[in-house]
Amino acid sequence: MGTVLDAASKDANGSLLTDKKVTVVFVLGGPGSGKGTQCANIVEHYGYTHLSAGDLLRAEIKSGSENGTMIQNMIKEGKIVPSEVTIKLLQRAMNESGNDKFLIDGFPRNEENRAAFELVTGMEPTFVLFFDCPEEEMEKRLLSRNQGREDDNIETIRKRFRVYMESSLPVIEYYNSKGKVRKIDAAKPVEEVFGAVKEVFTPSNVEVAA
Repeated sequence: MGTVLDAASKDANGSLLTDKKVTVVFVLGGPGSGKGTQCANIVEHYGYTHLSAGDLLRAEIKSGSENGTMIQNMIKEGKIVPSEVTIKLLQRAMNESGNDKFLIDGFPRNEENRAAFELVTGMEPTFVLFFDCPEEEMEKRLLSRNQGREDDNIETIRKRFRVYMESSLPVIEYYNSKGKVRKIDAAKPVEEVFGAVKEVFTPSNVEVAA
């Protein structure tokens, strides 16, 4: 299984973009670690398409499709949306984008997501960009930002941290064992963080032999 996938052999049905080599970078980090800001910088400077699993699910719900209604009902009932549903939305967005370089933000959230992504798509990320930020700093950022998010209160924030630690760290550890994690010190100012990101995205680090 190559890190940069030759997708030409996939069937026409939806798996992946045909006749292209696809580069996927998973972007992981706790709430408030600055993933969104840095993803915007990477898109601007390196031509990646930024795909947020949460945004895709919300857009599908908003579309009013049968699939969206199913997703909305599951969320209302407190159920977890099956990995395959999210993966299909990611695949569709990849196909529709016309690009061959993707930042997948906030996914996989756990080991089950990770295993399902590799199974369904037949590919692994080229690498994982991990924004490592102390909990105190993330807490401070979330409390100070004024985005009108109802979940930015101290109790909810700490609950989100716990969920992140329990669910996402095993994913990071798995890819770290394969030498795929690129850890960024996300506690620094935005410009310094992007300086570290640039080093990761230089061609010598990104290009992987097919």
